[in-house]
Amino acid sequence: MNLDELDRKAASAFDGFIVRKDLVRTFSRQFPVPTYVVEFLLGRYCATTEESEIQEGLEIVQRQLQSRTVKAGEEELFKARARESGSVKIIDIITARLDAKSDSYVASLPSLRLNDVRISPELIKEHERMLTGGFYAEITLGYDAAIAQEKGGRPFGIDALRAIQLSKRDVLESLAEGRRQLRTAEWRDFLLRSVGFEPDGLSDRAKDALLLRMVPFVERNYNLVELGPRGTGKSHLFQQVSPYAHLISGGKATVARMFVNNSNGQRGLVCQYDVVCFDEVSGVSFDQKDGVNIMKGYMESGEFSRGKESIRADGSIVLVGNFDVDVEHQQRVGHLLGPLPPEMRDDTAFMDRIHGFLPGWDVPKMNPSLFTEHFGLVSDFLSECFSQLRNQSRVSAMQGRVFLGGALSGRDINAVNKTVSGLLKLLYPDGEEEVSDEDLEWAVRLALEVRRRVKEQQKRIGAAEFRNTHFSYTLGAEGVEKFVTTPELRSQEGIGDEPLESGQIWTLSPGGADEHPGLFRLEVTEGPGSGVRVLNKPVPPAFQESVRCAEQNLYTRATQLVGDRDPRSHEFSVQLRGFDAAKSGAKTGVACLIALSSALLRKSVRGGLIVVGEVTIGGTIESIYNAVTVAEIAVEKGAKSLLMPVSCRRQLFDLSDDMATKLDIEFYQDARDALLKALVD
Repeated sequence: MNLDELDRKAASAFDGFIVRKDLVRTFSRQFPVPTYVVEFLLGRYCATTEESEIQEGLEIVQRQLQSRTVKAGEEELFKARARESGSVKIIDIITARLDAKSDSYVASLPSLRLNDVRISPELIKEHERMLTGGFYAEITLGYDAAIAQEKGGRPFGIDALRAIQLSKRDVLESLAEGRRQLRTAEWRDFLLRSVGFEPDGLSDRAKDALLLRMVPFVERNYNLVELGPRGTGKSHLFQQVSPYAHLISGGKATVARMFVNNSNGQRGLVCQYDVVCFDEVSGVSFDQKDGVNIMKGYMESGEFSRGKESIRADGSIVLVGNFDVDVEHQQRVGHLLGPLPPEMRDDTAFMDRIHGFLPGWDVPKMNPSLFTEHFGLVSDFLSECFSQLRNQSRVSAMQGRVFLGGALSGRDINAVNKTVSGLLKLLYPDGEEEVSDEDLEWAVRLALEVRRRVKEQQKRIGAAEFRNTHFSYTLGAEGVEKFVTTPELRSQEGIGDEPLESGQIWTLSPGGADEHPGLFRLEVTEGPGSGVRVLNKPVPPAFQESVRCAEQNLYTRATQLVGDRDPRSHEFSVQLRGFDAAKSGAKTGVACLIALSSALLRKSVRGGLIVVGEVTIGGTIESIYNAVTVAEIAVEKGAKSLLMPVSCRRQLFDLSDDMATKLDIEFYQDARDALLKALVD
């Protein structure tokens, strides 16, 4: 393997905490243990870039895994060794339960098929997690021949155990110190390498999706859904990388195991683990009718009840599942949360508790080229850092810098705050470090997108209550309001229902004697200077005339249109983009005037809107002779609304009923009326 620049930087920044990830894959295929168990041993013996030291360490790891992991068919061999030698060391997952008949605890070691191993109450008290899901450990298993002679005796006993996870407490300082030596882009790539992926083969959206998978590990009570094609490694992170995560694979989930056992008060998985992940979620069901309601309550408040007692926990809930069809087809036949179990899939109240919907279709199917051969952080070090980051928050980084739009409800704001906080903790493990505007905006846009994806599914089920999904944000007190969409909703050619950026507008030219009507998009930017400049070369004469009329109206009616802003002290650049055979852009003056005003006011035009009409230099609105044709084209282009001069009203009596039901037609009296009706409220 050739070391690259990032390997060298990482080796210097995280000396003793890195491991070559290709070594991990070599062992994890050979031995029946998760990745983090292998990395625990590799981190102990191979955390170096020196090839000779790595080879020595590999031999030790190979010996330990070979002598301590129990392969299928070797169960009796290990038991015999324990009897002959008095004890044997193994690496296995250990669980325990209380045997009420003998008033003692017994442990289970699945690899040896032993279910009645003696274990002391002191060890149980020290490692309570073995009473819920269990954990991997290095175990010294003893054998007592005297007890074997007794009736019902339990000769096997746990003499000692060492949990396979890091126990150092100052790991965050080491992580923060190393992070400062890497640029943000390098750090993101290094994080991806640390969980086994090679960033060079991934698109930016795939990288964002993989980073989002890590958010539940660093953010308390974070609820995430990931649905997508099979084979994209959705459960890998929750099963292989961290001992603080627990994977439930399909089947029944009991309330006692998930939350609390009412008979003995034993706390469940959400109290014991940082992340509880439901794999193959479409097959998951609860053993009690109110199981989903208990889970809904927990996802909302982080609390659940046992009798009169209210219990708090901070385990994050992750639901992962597969689409049987592609995203486009899934949207045609239903909604994107369709693969959830029946009791969840159409419950808008359940959906509202989901903080983010990760687009699993953005992650490529796993293949060998996506797995890294470079250095990454040792999994137990990384998972310990993630666990400690849960005690912090980064929401304060948004205060005074980011202002969320009016379409967000209280739950939306909470969800976005939690996602942003989680993403910033991943990028900036040191809470004192200043977050750049660029990274903050990246986190906010991603958080708004994954929350909006949830709202869009609610909108499909209960349209009226959730109809306003136009999520937006403003960066800085003087910033421009920017809208965030979900890419799967956006059409490249048609007119979506998303608000455009300020200064942009859709318009239809009614055509003329030798030209058919055509769809155009006007794009206007403003800056210091004066005048209006058309960027198209050559400028179509008819469009130049419309721009000139719009410019004069803006100057003479500035107070009515843009308030106290002075358009003469700004320079406007205008570009006309045609989407049909029509090229002249004739009679688009009203749209041009709205675009100029929108750019100056820094306000967006409503989504799905087409504006038609011409304005003269004196401010008179000219009528359109072919209003019915224009309305029919607007429907064909996918517009939701059409804004026309009121003088066209009588012509539209001839518009067919079918067309009239597909389009919301509004009328305007003058330029100011048109502007007010076109801008986002």
